[in-house]
Amino acid sequence: MTLQSAPASPQPARARTHSGAPGGPRRRFRFPSALTVLIAVTVAVWALTFVIPAGRYDTKDGSPVPGTYHAVELTTGFWERLKDLFVAPVNGLYGVTDAGTGLTAPGGTGSFAGAAGVFLFILAVGAFITVTMRTGALTAGVARLAQRLHHRRTLLLVVLLTVFSLGGTTYGMAEETLGFYGLMVPLMLGLGYDRMVAATVVMVGAGVGTLASTVNPFATGVASDSAGIGTGDGIVLRLVMWAGLTALAAAYVVRYARRVTEDPSRSLTPVTEDDLRIKAEGSDAAKPTSRQRIVLYLFAATFLFMIFAVVPWSDLHVTFLPTLGWYFPELAALFIVAAVAVGLIGGLGEKGTMNAVTAGAGDFIGAAMIVMLARGVTVIMNNASVTDTILDVLQSAVADTSSGVFVVLMFVVNLPLAFFVPSSSGHAALAMPILAPLADFAGVSRALVVTAYQSASGWVNLITPTSAVVMGGLALAKVRYDQYLRFMAPLMGALLVAVAGFLALGAAVR
Repeated sequence: MTLQSAPASPQPARARTHSGAPGGPRRRFRFPSALTVLIAVTVAVWALTFVIPAGRYDTKDGSPVPGTYHAVELTTGFWERLKDLFVAPVNGLYGVTDAGTGLTAPGGTGSFAGAAGVFLFILAVGAFITVTMRTGALTAGVARLAQRLHHRRTLLLVVLLTVFSLGGTTYGMAEETLGFYGLMVPLMLGLGYDRMVAATVVMVGAGVGTLASTVNPFATGVASDSAGIGTGDGIVLRLVMWAGLTALAAAYVVRYARRVTEDPSRSLTPVTEDDLRIKAEGSDAAKPTSRQRIVLYLFAATFLFMIFAVVPWSDLHVTFLPTLGWYFPELAALFIVAAVAVGLIGGLGEKGTMNAVTAGAGDFIGAAMIVMLARGVTVIMNNASVTDTILDVLQSAVADTSSGVFVVLMFVVNLPLAFFVPSSSGHAALAMPILAPLADFAGVSRALVVTAYQSASGWVNLITPTSAVVMGGLALAKVRYDQYLRFMAPLMGALLVAVAGFLALGAAVR
């Protein structure tokens, strides 16, 4: 006779993981890369162009004429618009806008709409940074600076952020900041901070400066001209705003930096093996040699000359300095020439220098592609003729309001427009001819409208994924977009309230 075994005691069911397999590894959500975010934004904006009605303003000297908005019928069919989506990155790189049709496409004749200049500038900066790193000069110099300033690092943070803010408020420092991340990351890591501090000292500094532009010709200058007023009109309020908002931003970044040094586990960008390697190289770095000192002098001189070459000194009424008027093509050439000079002076030789130039450009290609994609989003909107429609809806929202409410609403209605038109000068040329005359009916100065516009443009461009400055800078600093948004959320709220308060104060004084 066969004995039957006793029934086994019931066992608890094994927990299922997110992957669906019993007992399998738990999958954690990972925020997509900057390239993936921009691809998603591109597709979403393209889809919205089928919902938003097409329309245009009549233009005069390149600016829209108030009261002339009218619906238009697109001549492009579905397959042509699908092609626009397909070639959006190409259009973002070297698209040309036809003067007759207003459509942007690769090749043809008209005005250049692509970001090829910025694209090449980023690759050239990558080559320059990599060549300098391979000479050992940058590592030794940053380590030396970190050792000397370790006990005064808070002061250094404030000074650096203020310097970038000055660049933003005076000449709209934006894409030019992309060249500084290669220097700032090892410096901040050497001081005991993290990559978030390195990224935000540059990005928040220049961004807040641009938000509170005083004489920035690309924001204040273009907007004031379009509004029919002088650049100096309203400068007192903007100076007060610049000082107050820069102090607010500096205090916020310093607070986070101190929290990270006291408790590294609270960092939003956890330490990686690459960070440890950079710190180890900095701590082990010897005192710079004579040849490395020459390289460091050339390194610093290149960046200083870049700033000198792009600042419109004549617009700032500085008569003893010449205005070179350089832009990204000239700056790209500057960094390529400087990279070769640094490599040869630093002892890399011809072959070593060329290898470093190629490797550096390759390391920065991801950030350059982000710029290309961001510009492609704007091209899609323009080709679908929906930008003017958005502007018409916004200007109608601020009509017939009191002066105090009007100024704040001017700031609010410019926020979505700034998202779709991340270029401050393009935003100004588009919106000011329509919105500035409304100030006359509300009993406020047109200068307040200019201030409201540039504040909205600067506020949005601190975080918008359509900005090449934001996405490119984060890619260079190796900070994820979701990590940056977590850092920026409280600051964005504080800046929003502060700007609204400054604008209301300006209306009250008026």
